[in-house]
Amino acid sequence: MKRSRVLVVGSSNTDLVVQAPRFPRPGESVMGGVFARFQGGKGANQAVAAARAGAEVAFAGRVGNDEFGESALNGLMQEGIDTSLTVRDENLASGVALIIVDASGENEIVVAAGANMGISTGQVDQAVELIKSVDIILTQLEMPIETMAYLAETVDHCGKSLILNPAPASPIPESVFPRVDVLTPNLVELEAISGTRIETVEDIEKAARGFLRKGVGAVVITQGREGCLTITPEESWWTQALPADARDTVGAGDCFSGALAVALAEGRSLKKAVCFATAAAGISVTRLGAQPSMPYRHEIDSVLEGMKNE
Repeated sequence: MKRSRVLVVGSSNTDLVVQAPRFPRPGESVMGGVFARFQGGKGANQAVAAARAGAEVAFAGRVGNDEFGESALNGLMQEGIDTSLTVRDENLASGVALIIVDASGENEIVVAAGANMGISTGQVDQAVELIKSVDIILTQLEMPIETMAYLAETVDHCGKSLILNPAPASPIPESVFPRVDVLTPNLVELEAISGTRIETVEDIEKAARGFLRKGVGAVVITQGREGCLTITPEESWWTQALPADARDTVGAGDCFSGALAVALAEGRSLKKAVCFATAAAGISVTRLGAQPSMPYRHEIDSVLEGMKNE
């Protein structure tokens, strides 16, 4: 089978991770455990997830001309990802994320975006020929909103499909929504970008359908251990999460979006693509780190085959 082609436009960070028994309260210090440094950033994470899931992947982002940037690019290239559209910024430092992971695997993250906020519309222009040649484009909000909006416009003009992972949650221009084929928020992001309080399943559906009315093709709301809810203009359905002993949920949403992009690029139906992405994310939470946790295609296929036989 010919490999699908995915372009990821977005952020790259270095993740500085500390495991702790619990999250500290304001003004409190908590003694943590293991410290680790990983390559991260929502865009780079999604690129690695897509590459390991079987796609031919290109990544367009921006890193500093520093050691963190060098490590980030080397890590992506080792995964076979094309980084020729990624810029080394001479003025801005590479992005850094400070991450606490508690005993249950949940996380709190603070990001210093650095060079990610230098991702420009000019870089989108440089990527036009690639946009025309790939099967699907995936992006997030860890970069200037105006650049993301310009990317959505460009992808639409090129007649290609766009997946938008609206994280970290930020106000999104109304012009973007009709150009998004699949929106992949978690519950926190759905509440933030919809501006509505979400407490029930009915609230989730109401917020998601608001985006369908604005022109989004489909909304897939990821809900951790609860699985995910997919809503389209025609139907809605739940997909159960993979039973897993979660060690670290950092990057799980990125894993989901990257794997979803691969499955859709391969021509799978949205329902089957969501199952594929759910299996990938379920594997990722059993491992530490963002990019290191991304599963390979044979692992995802094995889990899906096991689910068929149950």
